[in-house]
Amino acid sequence: IPVSKEAMAKLRHFCTEYGIVMVADEVQTGFGRTGTLFAMEQFSVEPDLVTLAKSIAGGLPLSGVIGRSEMMDAVHVGGIGGTYGGNPVACAAALAVLKIMDDERLPQRANEIGKKVRTRIEGIRDKCPWIGGIRGMGAMMGVIIIDPDTGAADKERTSRIHKFSLERGLVMITAGTDGNIIRTLMPLTIGNDELNQSLEILSSAIIHA
Repeated sequence: IPVSKEAMAKLRHFCTEYGIVMVADEVQTGFGRTGTLFAMEQFSVEPDLVTLAKSIAGGLPLSGVIGRSEMMDAVHVGGIGGTYGGNPVACAAALAVLKIMDDERLPQRANEIGKKVRTRIEGIRDKCPWIGGIRGMGAMMGVIIIDPDTGAADKERTSRIHKFSLERGLVMITAGTDGNIIRTLMPLTIGNDELNQSLEILSSAIIHA
């Protein structure tokens, strides 16, 4: 659920006022998925620490922490580390990932993907009163499935959409506390043909569920 800029600014102020370390978990949102390299760039606030992983090395095992110098430098030498720290192959992969993201403008591509997803889902809402809405940032989108009579979360229909999609070759997952969210998180390198085919299957699944 995307937070508002106002709420994020208040959170930053609250953390600063009471000496609380503000940590931005960019493990999943980082590296272009939300339309900018890091999601926090869209909120005009700076966290104290940022955690990174997943897309940072294109699938190879690598994670990291970025932070204010007064925090990162406060730990004694050897106080931060791990058995596989500084893996040269994973680090080389991360450098390649950053170059490809820049060369192929993948954060911008995330916005293009998100726009296509939103347009396709909005285009079938008249046929599907069980679509409660669509939300997200960049390519990280969530389609909300509800009971049109009560407005309550409809986990059963969501499961049918999931099953319909899988049977037609579209790998996807559901999400949300109530299990009624269809989540999209496709690779930013997906081609338009694959994207359109995927959205066609998803749309059909939602309509026929």
